[in-house]
Amino acid sequence: MRQQGVTLIQMMCALAMVGLLAQLGMPSYAALSQDLQRAAVARDLLHTLRAARSHALLQQQAVRVQPIDQDWGLGWQTLQASDGRLLREQRLGGGVQIVGNLPEGVRFSVQGVTMRSATVWRGGTIEICAHSAGAQRRQVILAPSGRVRLSTSMAAKPLCPGR
Repeated sequence: MRQQGVTLIQMMCALAMVGLLAQLGMPSYAALSQDLQRAAVARDLLHTLRAARSHALLQQQAVRVQPIDQDWGLGWQTLQASDGRLLREQRLGGGVQIVGNLPEGVRFSVQGVTMRSATVWRGGTIEICAHSAGAQRRQVILAPSGRVRLSTSMAAKPLCPGR
């Protein structure tokens, strides 16, 4: 009688090799997952700012986009500047550090330009920080004209601590 199959020792060796390969692949998967999360947050913020600018232009009403509780990492709110009516809110689940030189948020005038006060135009940058040093930089950049763009250039000035 001929037996077919694998022995317990062969099975244990195969499982040990699978476990070893899984351990080697996990750091790469975690880094990829964090990078994809940062990319999604950057795109969401970019789309929110573009939508706020479009709303200000089309409705001829000033619009503000501001961080929730003064922390961009918690999310942001889109409000009508005249009465503070909430137009949209985007909350983040945490685990993402976002810094920028716009701590009070962004105000788009009825002409679609970013404003600091009634007469001063201004731009700014918001950066979605990475946990690892080799990760791609993601910055949402606002021009004083109101144009919003996403930059992944390493030449840009880093805003995140330790970068």
